[in-house]
Amino acid sequence: MSTKAPDFEALLREALVPVEPSADLVQRLEHTLVSLTELAQEELESWELAAMRDPRNWVRPAAAAVVGVTAGSALVALRVRRRHRVRRQQSSNLLDLAGRTVHDVTEEARRILPRR
Repeated sequence: MSTKAPDFEALLREALVPVEPSADLVQRLEHTLVSLTELAQEELESWELAAMRDPRNWVRPAAAAVVGVTAGSALVALRVRRRHRVRRQQSSNLLDLAGRTVHDVTEEARRILPRR
């Protein structure tokens, strides 16, 4: 009664083959993050300060703040990462690249933050 042992190395190689994401994945992700950020901003703008005296009313604004910050940060990171190769080609050294990246992050954050 001889059973052939499975070839684990071949099974792992087959299971861990890289999968290319769809071409429009970045656009869909960016659109979703923009929508979440805008919805969170709208929720935060609709606050009534008088209603904030009751702690039971803090859940929705707190959730909107968390969602807005998270989606906004992910959106900034996505957009900055997309332009990394261009910044790297324009930079003369690592310090210059870091400065350009910080500048790009601040510009993207300004675009996302609500106009006041």
